Amino acid sequence: MKAQRWGLGTRLLLATVAVVLVGVGTAWLVAASLGPRIFHEHMVAGQAADEPVVYHAEWAFRDASTLSLSLALLAALVASVAVSLFLTRRVTVSLMAATTAARAVASGEHSVRVPRVGMGRELDELAEALNATATDLAEVEATRTRMLGNLAHEIRTPLAILDGYLQAIADGVHDADEETVTLLRDQITRLARLGEDIALVTTAEEGRLTMRRTRVAVIDLLSAAGAQTESRYRERGVALAVEVSPAAAHAVVEADPDRLGQVLTNLLDNALRHTPAGGHVELAADRDGPWLALDVRDDGEGIAAEHLPHLFDRFYRVDTARDRAHGGSGVGLAIVRAITRAHGGTVTATSAGPGAGSAFTVRVPAAGVDGAGLMKSR
Repeated sequence: MKAQRWGLGTRLLLATVAVVLVGVGTAWLVAASLGPRIFHEHMVAGQAADEPVVYHAEWAFRDASTLSLSLALLAALVASVAVSLFLTRRVTVSLMAATTAARAVASGEHSVRVPRVGMGRELDELAEALNATATDLAEVEATRTRMLGNLAHEIRTPLAILDGYLQAIADGVHDADEETVTLLRDQITRLARLGEDIALVTTAEEGRLTMRRTRVAVIDLLSAAGAQTESRYRERGVALAVEVSPAAAHAVVEADPDRLGQVLTNLLDNALRHTPAGGHVELAADRDGPWLALDVRDDGEGIAAEHLPHLFDRFYRVDTARDRAHGGSGVGLAIVRAITRAHGGTVTATSAGPGAGSAFTVRVPAAGVDGAGLMKSR
């Protein structure tokens, strides 16, 4: 067997035996060279006059020390090898379990876990790291599967409508009147918007999003977002209020106003989809040290705790059927997170549970102040 193919257990065992043999040899040489000389000097100092007696005593000491030292070193060698065999076996078994689990995870079996073996902090941390990796990969795979399923549905629905109407027109069953053409164009627009949203969130997450940064007043961002969504809120019978605290009234950010405005309108559209008629939504800004907190709060459907960590994943839906009925593509919140991160900020979602409303908070670095005044409620 070539040395490079030796296992870790064999290497540890050979290393231990080598250390023990070096210790045995060193102890033997030291005892053989120093022991008899020291004994002889003590015999001379004791004024032993009978040469045969001195010779016999020295010979007895040499035999006794050789035998006792040999037995002691042999016992040490056997004990060291036994302990080394035990430890190397435990370590090898632990590493083999980790290797088997890693291969299983690599092949797609994300439920496999590495057991703790109690062989030290390092091996336990390795097991925990492998288990955490398996858990993360399982979540990624579940997200990917869910995303592909939702994406297929989003594409299938408008394509089915387009195919059905075009076939009906070709068969002479349906006329290509203005209403039909408008409906077909709406489906094409839906597909185009979905493609643009996916391209946008992918570009942002890869750090390739084009940003035209400028100093923009927070009050202007909120005014523009409120103006863009005001008519939709009025049609749905949902009240929209925009508030800026005195601390944030003069704040500005170094940002792309179109991109950051898209963040706010996406959050407002999301709140509108999940707030019934007669409900209330508030868009607010406040200053928190070097950060600006932009909040969108509603008193609508609310969100269960288990959904909160996944809201910003692509195509994640709390209620698939209901969200599709509301017209969401499942990409809006992913775009919010991607653009916010591109601005060096964070976005979080909180809710007390179903029926208790929800709040989304975007935090971006503040750049300074301008001369704008306090925004009034609307």
